[in-house]
Amino acid sequence: MTSSEEKDILNGITGSVNPGEVLALMGPSGSGKTTLLNLLSGRLMEPTVGGSITYNDHPYSKSLKSKIGFVTQDDVLFPHLTVKETLTYAALLRLPNTLTKQQKEKRAIDVINELGLERCQDTMIGGSFVRGVSGGERKRVCIGNEIIINPSLLFLDEPTSGLDSTTALRIVQMLQDIAEAGKTVVTTIHQPSSRLFHKFDKLILLGKGSLLYFGKASEAMAYFSSIGCSPQIAMNPAEFLLDLANGNLHDVSVPSELQDRVQTENSENDTANGKPTPAIVHEYLVEAYETRVAENEKKKLMAPIPLDEEIKAKVSSPKRNWGASWIQQYTILFRRGIKEHRHDYFSWLRITQVLATAVILGLLWWQSDSKSPKGLEDQAGLLFFIAVFWSFFPIFTAIFTFPQERAMLSKERAADMYRLSAYFLARTTSDLPLNLVLPVLFLVIVYFMAGLRMGAGPFFLSMLTVFLSIVAAQGLGLAIGAILMDLKKATTLASVTIMTFMLAGGYFVQEVPVFISWIRYMSFNFHTYKILLKIQYADISPIVNGMRTDSGFREVCALVAMVFGYRLLAYLSLRKMKLHFGA
Repeated sequence: MTSSEEKDILNGITGSVNPGEVLALMGPSGSGKTTLLNLLSGRLMEPTVGGSITYNDHPYSKSLKSKIGFVTQDDVLFPHLTVKETLTYAALLRLPNTLTKQQKEKRAIDVINELGLERCQDTMIGGSFVRGVSGGERKRVCIGNEIIINPSLLFLDEPTSGLDSTTALRIVQMLQDIAEAGKTVVTTIHQPSSRLFHKFDKLILLGKGSLLYFGKASEAMAYFSSIGCSPQIAMNPAEFLLDLANGNLHDVSVPSELQDRVQTENSENDTANGKPTPAIVHEYLVEAYETRVAENEKKKLMAPIPLDEEIKAKVSSPKRNWGASWIQQYTILFRRGIKEHRHDYFSWLRITQVLATAVILGLLWWQSDSKSPKGLEDQAGLLFFIAVFWSFFPIFTAIFTFPQERAMLSKERAADMYRLSAYFLARTTSDLPLNLVLPVLFLVIVYFMAGLRMGAGPFFLSMLTVFLSIVAAQGLGLAIGAILMDLKKATTLASVTIMTFMLAGGYFVQEVPVFISWIRYMSFNFHTYKILLKIQYADISPIVNGMRTDSGFREVCALVAMVFGYRLLAYLSLRKMKLHFGA
């Protein structure tokens, strides 16, 4: 059930941050920190958001993304690429097209040195099942992906989340170094240690979407003491501020004005609790800020700081600034796709699975004879299994493609690293050479062990048929994954689809009822099976297992149509998710 009721997530936020400064956005969970950060960085441009985002009175434009870096809370990186490869690909895709490939690669090396990643530059990033760099190094790589474009503004969402205090301190010190180089740094942070808190130049404290404090971080404690809220025991300043933002006044002095409000509310509600509720505390803090600080801060912000001509041109230009041409984007993404996914395609588990199946089939159909009707029927069963196996295997591999890479695609498209068409074509074609190796090994073993029709022509035609079936099945897997973007749903739908195709493929049931017989013409199993029968037995019998071994032209056309049709469907499905990918 959906509600059309509007909700104010952020209300009356005012603040400023200058080059050379680090601004921290603090507040409890649900206070609006990430929403504010996404709005400021241009990542959240939904039509339901009221108001406008301007940079020194200039409206936000897509070209401005080239001067803004955004580091997400989650470390979205490819696990099988090394640190150097990750940053090099980012440089090749994001740096201006005016730079040469060598200059872009040098910039990647410079960032590695700047972030202190030299020791692990040739180590894989790693992930859940792949050993790689440490958590702090992963976060530095994520930051490196953004500072590689030398941004004027750098936004970070919870950069210290999940890190120990020492590693978190190193990250914040690194942010200070970036700011001191003339950059403007804005970061959300949940509950920093006292050492971290004192590293920030400015602070915005949010509570339920409202501004409770903006100013120098070093003056925050003095401000809250001035309105009667000060800790009664030694406390981490960040912990004290978050308690206030949550309306929790344990171990905190209660100002007389707030105490009067509590007594008034108690008398009106006929209660004698005597403790201020979080709602009353929040209301008091918001009013205190608005009456004591807000007006002065707003006056300071009335006169915008003049921008230099280069940034002004970028801000006012509505065009995107692609770092590489379409062909370059495709080439870079193709190379990256092969490097990242070769580990999955050539894992020992997959190789063992394919080779073991091939040997078992070879032994079961060892030197089978197609001259007798019984032998021919047995061989037809083998051909049907090959057609099913090399549609079943790739479809379930392809299903994972887009759901697993959704976060990466979202992040990179939001940064305008490449066109969706270049990514899609590179992602779907980089799998083709990887998809060819194991089927060749499989067919070499099965073909000669089973004693299928000898000769270079029949063998290579069988190989081409299997490869065409693989690419068609892969297309269906890509389409299902792109449409549903949910692995459980996609796997279920693919299982039902492949089972239906298999049953309608003409081997188990030759006399398929008329009302469902049309399904076989959508089945790549059916078309692959017919072509394989044609290759093996066209000279022996015109009909095998009830199947007519005709020219095979229609079956080839049907498979080719599936290869392109399913991929087009997958691409259009990704296009429809435009808003989700920040395109």
